[in-house]
Amino acid sequence: MATLPDRDKLVRNFKRCANQEERYLYIIELGGRLSPATEALHQPEHVIPGCQSQVWIVVSRSENGTVALQGDSDAVLVKGLIAIVFALYQGMTPQQIVEFDVRPWFDQLLLTRQLTPSRSQGLEAMIRAIRQQAALLVPQP
Repeated sequence: MATLPDRDKLVRNFKRCANQEERYLYIIELGGRLSPATEALHQPEHVIPGCQSQVWIVVSRSENGTVALQGDSDAVLVKGLIAIVFALYQGMTPQQIVEFDVRPWFDQLLLTRQLTPSRSQGLEAMIRAIRQQAALLVPQP
């Protein structure tokens, strides 16, 4: 996965943004940090339903037991939202992702009020899909 800031740094960086335009520019910058998408990512089985834009996300387990995330979108702002979600989940195990609620972090990033209803719905669809895919990777006793 690309180099994304940790949760605390992400919050600090967003709080430094003077206005909504700066926040959007930072979101777009974060999207640019995602690893380049491969053709394997852009397959129909990786499409996230419920997003207005095209969104592809793959959740897999890395060698160290944490979750590896890959994602892309045809919209730069949505790609940035993917990067934010990935930054919030980075370094977690599948079980931790299932148990972790990222929604309060979007309040801290001052984004909850600024997203359009369709973007908020798409963001929820991404979070739900990541959690569902992570749940399939949780070892069963």
